Amino acid sequence: MNTITMNDGTNLFYKDWGPKDAQPIVFHHGWPLSADDWDNQMLFFLSEGYRVIAYDRRGHGRSDQTDAGNDMDTYAADVVEIAKTLDLRDAVHIGHSTGGGEVTRYAARAERGRVAKAILVAAIPPVMARSDANTNGVPSEVFDGLRSALEANRAQFYRDLPSGPFYGFNREGAKVSQGLIDSWWRQGMSGGAKAHHDCIKVFSETDFTEDLKALTVPVLIIHGEDDQIVPIENSAHKAIKLVRDGTLKTYPGLSHGLFATHPDVVNPDMLAFIRA
Repeated sequence: MNTITMNDGTNLFYKDWGPKDAQPIVFHHGWPLSADDWDNQMLFFLSEGYRVIAYDRRGHGRSDQTDAGNDMDTYAADVVEIAKTLDLRDAVHIGHSTGGGEVTRYAARAERGRVAKAILVAAIPPVMARSDANTNGVPSEVFDGLRSALEANRAQFYRDLPSGPFYGFNREGAKVSQGLIDSWWRQGMSGGAKAHHDCIKVFSETDFTEDLKALTVPVLIIHGEDDQIVPIENSAHKAIKLVRDGTLKTYPGLSHGLFATHPDVVNPDMLAFIRA
């Protein structure tokens, strides 16, 4: 397996396909998944002539199951190491959910010339959890429930979430894909329970407000209007007001996992933004 060793000794698994002199596109997966969640998009953009890279976040997938360093600053620092090791310049970074937060923090602090554009897909910024400063955020009880479900029976929890709200398969008339459910479970169970547990705090409480304001590259914000995991009113609709050069694209009726359920719709929109 291809791995890159971080400064603290943690080994991260990665895929790197396509011409090394082509413009790179880097994919950042959501919780609690892995680089495999981007298989469709990697093949699509590879066929369009790009170099495509995806990696498993620390504690996820085939990367080391760390019991420490599961925080957003460390996640972003890991991306710095990946970009240096693979010599990624003028890269487009695409992040889903927690991965969208990772892209935001990394791109806001990246070395000049490393990042060309950013795409945030159903992403968590600015901040998910409800607070005095974020009164319409998601109640803390929701995240406590996620932790409790993970602690009680992680294997069953990782069946229930993709079978229901993640892909919108709990909606009347939904076209359910057992393959997507099984793949979600496989990816989730390959990671570490401790890292996944820690990451719930990361994706719910990290505030990306200043990171969004600091972004100087063009940003495409993509969000399903029926996202039951990261509600659009608390995320995309707020984030677009904070970035300097942003484009918002929303999809009626689509879920949190919209790029997996509807790649034929989402992929061309991402490609158009990258080429623009």
